[in-house]
Amino acid sequence: MNNPLNRAALDAAIENVHRAGLPGLFAEVRDGDQVWRGAAGVADVVTGRPVTADMRHRVGSITKTFTAAAVLQQVDSGQIGLDTPIGRYLPQLVPAQRGDAITVRMLINHTSGLAEYLPYAYPSLKAFPALADTGPQSLDDHRLTRFDPAELIEMGVTAPAVGAPGAAPGVYSNTNYLLLGELLKQVTGTTAERYITRNVIERAGLRDTELPAGPYVDGPHSQLYEAWFGMIDPPRDYTDYDMSWVGPAGSLISTVTDLNRFYGMLLAGKIVSPSSLAQMQRTVPVVSQEGRTIDYGLGLHPMDAPGRSTFWGHGGTVWGAGTLAMTRADGRRQMSIAVNLQRWNRLDATGRPQPHPIDDALAALYRAAMYG
Repeated sequence: MNNPLNRAALDAAIENVHRAGLPGLFAEVRDGDQVWRGAAGVADVVTGRPVTADMRHRVGSITKTFTAAAVLQQVDSGQIGLDTPIGRYLPQLVPAQRGDAITVRMLINHTSGLAEYLPYAYPSLKAFPALADTGPQSLDDHRLTRFDPAELIEMGVTAPAVGAPGAAPGVYSNTNYLLLGELLKQVTGTTAERYITRNVIERAGLRDTELPAGPYVDGPHSQLYEAWFGMIDPPRDYTDYDMSWVGPAGSLISTVTDLNRFYGMLLAGKIVSPSSLAQMQRTVPVVSQEGRTIDYGLGLHPMDAPGRSTFWGHGGTVWGAGTLAMTRADGRRQMSIAVNLQRWNRLDATGRPQPHPIDDALAALYRAAMYG
């Protein structure tokens, strides 16, 4: 069923998220040829500069869809085997039996059993985000740290495994996608960032999307505020941040317009072959970083409500920035929403995030955007 864009409802819904406590957010919703762009709140809490819908933004793990698409292009061309062990390509990074047991597919869908490297790279984050005594100090310590991907991968590979290769549910881990970046480098002879830029970003005609080498966001953008579950109060500005800590797993900069264009083209079979797109939409259960079990494909996951159409896309968070981009399976209805505050929920005595009005207001905006 098609619900035309209700602009007044979308205007009200985005304003309600700002009123619930989010400094600023902006979005684009598309239905066929109809386009709504909206923004509410401020891009800078000091100056009061308003957010606008064309701002460039750190989109976090949405990067994973771009990286997965790049790998699947190499699968399409016969350079990478989806079910080939990663040890055949990168024996020095995933040696011995694990290299033989973990396939490329298991890296893309997070069923490799490889642990997350983040708590080892950022010691004060500990068991992010489950422990109430987690501290934010590492964020300040590493604003301009240049991480070596091989060192981060080693942290994840040498840490205790979180599951057996291929076992369900998988466990979401950025280690998988750093390895995919090294795999792309190995088979293409160029960096993952350069390959993705040339063969995914430029192929899709995205004008405001880039994988940055440095710590700054060029062009019009919002400041990005991290609350770290109320432990940073008031929330601190982490806009300038070296993104080598997450590389091809989460360092992309984009706009809501570019994201809708990208996912529309991907689901239309214009970025990878139809057979690879079908593989991307084969899901397995995966435990997310928030501890929820979600269905996850190859760099894509579905979102739907009972009796409603299925949407495909990805979400992403980095320090201070959050984004969600979802496109209906038929490609007609799309939404991309970006926010400039993260981890606004305070933690209870057991370390669990407490409900916050922002959560309900965002959920209402998602419903208005996806289903009218």
